[in-house]
Amino acid sequence: MIEKVIQALSEPKRREILQLVYEKELTSSSIASNFEISAPAISQHLKVLEGAGLVIVRKEGTKRYYGFKKEGFAELKQFIDHF
Repeated sequence: MIEKVIQALSEPKRREILQLVYEKELTSSSIASNFEISAPAISQHLKVLEGAGLVIVRKEGTKRYYGFKKEGFAELKQFIDHF
């Protein structure tokens, strides 16, 4: 799983997304409004972050809310703390 986390964090836009959802949950359209890339591109980035366990997704009606998942960083933190 650590490989997925590192891969997800290697993309600057994904790190920016994580900063946006760190404080509060946001919809994908709210996240997309902060970038000059397409909504499908944002959705792809969110899918990678979700697959790496770095964001949590909550459905409410037809909307999907994305939030920061602190536990997703545990394995990476443990690896770094080893050194």
